[in-house]
Amino acid sequence: MAEAPLHFENFSGARSVQLGQQTINLIAGNQYLSNGRRNLILRLNPIFDASHNRDRRLSPPDSACFPGTRKDVIRGITSWADTGIVLSQTPAIHVYWFHGFAGSGKSAISLEIAKIYAGSGRLLASYFFFRNAGDRSQMSRFAVSLAAQMAAAVPATASFIEAALEADPGLLTQSVSLTVQLERLVYEPFQAALKWGPILTALLKGPFLIVVDGLDECEDKQGVVDFIDHMLNFFKRHPSIPLRFFIASRVEEHIRSRLDNGGVVLSNLDSHSADEDIEMFLQASFRGAAGNDRVIQEYVRTHGEWPMKADMNNLIQHIEGSFVLTSSIFKFIVQPATEEDPSTPMERLPLALKKNGLDGLYAQTLARSQHLPHFRNIISTVALLGRPLSIVGIADLLGIEAFQVVHVLLNLQAIVRVPGTDKRGNVTLCHTSLRDFLTTESRSGCFFVPPSFHLRLSYYSFSSAYERSNGPARDYGRDNFLGHWGACAKPEACDLINEIELLKTQACQFLLVNRLSHHAFLCSLLFSSLFLANYPVLVSWLYLLTESVEQLALAAECSDPHIKLWLEDQSAAVFIYWRQVTTQQFTEHTFGALQHNLQRASNAIHAKFPEILKRHPRSTGMEHEHAIGQDTYVPRGRDILGVSRRLLNAGNVKATQ
Repeated sequence: MAEAPLHFENFSGARSVQLGQQTINLIAGNQYLSNGRRNLILRLNPIFDASHNRDRRLSPPDSACFPGTRKDVIRGITSWADTGIVLSQTPAIHVYWFHGFAGSGKSAISLEIAKIYAGSGRLLASYFFFRNAGDRSQMSRFAVSLAAQMAAAVPATASFIEAALEADPGLLTQSVSLTVQLERLVYEPFQAALKWGPILTALLKGPFLIVVDGLDECEDKQGVVDFIDHMLNFFKRHPSIPLRFFIASRVEEHIRSRLDNGGVVLSNLDSHSADEDIEMFLQASFRGAAGNDRVIQEYVRTHGEWPMKADMNNLIQHIEGSFVLTSSIFKFIVQPATEEDPSTPMERLPLALKKNGLDGLYAQTLARSQHLPHFRNIISTVALLGRPLSIVGIADLLGIEAFQVVHVLLNLQAIVRVPGTDKRGNVTLCHTSLRDFLTTESRSGCFFVPPSFHLRLSYYSFSSAYERSNGPARDYGRDNFLGHWGACAKPEACDLINEIELLKTQACQFLLVNRLSHHAFLCSLLFSSLFLANYPVLVSWLYLLTESVEQLALAAECSDPHIKLWLEDQSAAVFIYWRQVTTQQFTEHTFGALQHNLQRASNAIHAKFPEILKRHPRSTGMEHEHAIGQDTYVPRGRDILGVSRRLLNAGNVKATQ
């Protein structure tokens, strides 16, 4: 039988409190009594910065309701969430779908709802998705994050989660589906804990709530569909369970087709006028700016009120209910003057009224830095990173100085969140709509970030992985270079062969002189594409083989000091996942070129790196592979040499006239 949780008080400001033999830990702002269960949270490995209590400056979205705003909207949500199961005369509706256009304030309202129910002890968990934020943009750790927060909010559930893990240790592996994880780690422990006294006391106030924000920002669309279908089915099977889901997202078809039904409360934020709330925010914000800006103070002393009532009305009309546009326009107006843009806030206000929504504002702001060195590389990197990096991380990845990154970003603070220090905190976009703008050519024009830039990011990541010094760029490179390679290799992204040829011809213009040669990068990635089924490259098998062998010869012959590290790296010694190669018919010319380049590579390695051969004199290329990143394997240079020879000498490869 599971033990009943002990009662304890929350000590304000405490993080870990020892009481006798028991340790109290505070997880995501909630209470969790660790009575020999502290390892549970570590085992679950949740995403801590996905909850409503995260530091929003470091983990966007950084959205919060301005005090006194959105009262009617919040009142409607709490009225639904507070409806009791037993007292309701109509069947309980367990799911509330809150949707609206980009920038309308959904995340701010989700945050407010989470705070309200955390304060009353009825918030079971919260999860804020955010695109291009690593695991936060996937479903892989969604269930375990909910389970960890639930164990903190309702300690009675912890022992049942532990029991589920003991019964099936595989629950935390990728071989278990999302729906099984949700059932075993969230729904069943919650149901089992309902008989305990403390949770029954909390239920007197109303059902428990789980807040899920930004579901459209999850890049795993099938995972989203599985989550919704399983959730709705669970509530059909358990119509009286005191649990509610509040879900906020934009309207996307894979979400709408599941949630637009009679068993879900639908609420369109766009139908609620936000003009009064926006006016309240702007008035307070401009008053605050006037108190800190001597230019504004002198203008008001001489000319009177600013902005004038007519200007304020024009601003509100121009904003059309978009809170993200409200925030961005305000930042644009009051941002500090620069040498390139010496205009005052009073001069910028009429300019803001001419901007065509967010797109015009984005273009105007980006133009402040477009003339600076490395602007395009920096803004493209921020837009396409698999997860955010610090200023130093971005600089190291691109092989430039941190001050150069700061120089570009400081002019963009109206739309890009820049941390206060170079090493701590990550550079993030203020809103997902900026990434949409940058990656849509018809909207961004000269600021367009093409999918082909993923090829450069793959190179930057791959070369960073071979840096001997530890740092965020090296860690990022090991984990993400194949992801960028796969994004570029998609047929809808670009003409991969053409981009590879461009990379080779333009290497001296943008690749890094102090990093691993692009020859080694292309050799490894093209060759590994022959064998890595998870990252299929839709170009011919013959091109992959012949090009990788030629790049091997060029890499072995070049003077790059990193080549030795690339060749000798023994960070993993595991079998290559060999896939049977279909019979290939080579022309005599192609066969001869392959043999010639293999001999070039062999001669160069023998001449320049004999010590490597002495350590591994009998390597056939089938024994080892180099691991970079989690569960990712790329053959080493010498292995490519051995495998290529093996292919040419095997009976299934034939030369033809």
